[in-house]
Amino acid sequence: MRQLQRDLSAIGYWLGTPDGTYGHLTSQAVMALQKSAGLSRDGIAGPKTLEALAAGTLPPLPAGPADRIDIDIKRQVLVVVRGGSIEYVINTSTASGETYMSHGHPAVAVTPKGTFAVGRVHRGYEVAPLGTLYSPRYFYGGYAVHGAGSIPGHPASHGCARVSNGAMDMIWSKDLMAVGSTVVVR
Repeated sequence: MRQLQRDLSAIGYWLGTPDGTYGHLTSQAVMALQKSAGLSRDGIAGPKTLEALAAGTLPPLPAGPADRIDIDIKRQVLVVVRGGSIEYVINTSTASGETYMSHGHPAVAVTPKGTFAVGRVHRGYEVAPLGTLYSPRYFYGGYAVHGAGSIPGHPASHGCARVSNGAMDMIWSKDLMAVGSTVVVR
């Protein structure tokens, strides 16, 4: 188990510190690998997932700012880019595309695409109109990268990019989304 964790970490899939336990963060890293490889998204390191890991599979990295957070809506991964290279790949869940009620009116869950800058941050839990966000880093109005208890293999949010609370803590501890830093959503 610890070797699986080391191998995932070595190519950039963030899972915290390898501890030999197949817990939530390991499952999230495996799911990010599966998404990057175009595999079924179950968080279980089966034969096809292990083949993708052995091949060093990472999501494609399009041209863009050398230092950025790159959110790939199609693959549902968040990539931390530093110096033009992938530093971390993190499982994410963006907008579901479903209709929901907001302030008594129907709205459609969409994650905006484009190049943005982090404008506001809040450490800890913040109650927002559509739910409670863990340590959000807002990049466009009320849209943020934030921690959540559920980061499924499919789009499920109202528009934000959800990551595990552990990943959000790491983003804060390394200040990977400072106010003014670039977020690219594609």
